[in-house]
Amino acid sequence: MNLNDLRRQIDRIDDELIRLFQQRMDIAAKVARYKQQHNIPIYDPERERQKLHDLSQKVENNRAAYVTMLYSLLFELSRTEQERILNPDAYSEVL
Repeated sequence: MNLNDLRRQIDRIDDELIRLFQQRMDIAAKVARYKQQHNIPIYDPERERQKLHDLSQKVENNRAAYVTMLYSLLFELSRTEQERILNPDAYSEVL
């Protein structure tokens, strides 16, 4: 296997990650609407802490810190998406 083969594998994985990311963000938008209807705050620090812990336990090869960083960013992006859905005027010029 050469470098180009490895890069093609990464490209295929990246395509799948993008598809899954978009799906995740679509669900985050639905979560925002649910939270709005039920008067639930967007940020739930205890849930995020528990999810980070659970996710970091699922990874091998001492990559828990990487998973924590990745999902911390995903959670931040999901919160931002929820804020954008609930407060579109505040985000009209930002994004």
